[in-house]
Amino acid sequence: MHPGLFQMKASRPPRVRLEAASTAHEEAFLSAVRRSVALHHPWITAPRSSARFRRYIAHHTGDRHLSYFAFSPAGELVGVINVSEIVRGIFRSAYLGYCAFMPHQGYGYMTAALTRVVTECFGKYRLHRLEANIQPGNQRSIRLVKRLGFRKEGYSERYLKVGGRWRDHERWAITREAWKGRNQSR
Repeated sequence: MHPGLFQMKASRPPRVRLEAASTAHEEAFLSAVRRSVALHHPWITAPRSSARFRRYIAHHTGDRHLSYFAFSPAGELVGVINVSEIVRGIFRSAYLGYCAFMPHQGYGYMTAALTRVVTECFGKYRLHRLEANIQPGNQRSIRLVKRLGFRKEGYSERYLKVGGRWRDHERWAITREAWKGRNQSR
């Protein structure tokens, strides 16, 4: 039995450890991506080589990006979360991207990890709005953002190029006020 299975049956979400994405976990990341090709297709195209992984890490650092690796209590890499194109000033907004890795999907790890990242974005980083763009057929991802309180704001035709094709996406978003209200009502 997978260790997360027992945790999901419990009333509280599984524990996850978040760490800033870095080259220190290159081997674990590339291995997780290779295991997860079928899970990710056609939703994302994750870096599969050392060179692409290093470009990914370089791109997701700096003032406009945050990137996290999520680990299970056993130390297994269970997913990745990116907060991209952070705009400060009067906008205080960013895009949220994420993916789980096999065989850890469906056990609540990403819900727990995203809850912590969204809380940090609205608290520590004082953002006002987060937006996640999701392909309409990616029902797991849509259920995840709904569970977190995101609302569907619209539909964008041929919004992002994924796997060499321009793909339609639904826009899901949440504001700091909605997040705070959601968490106070629990």
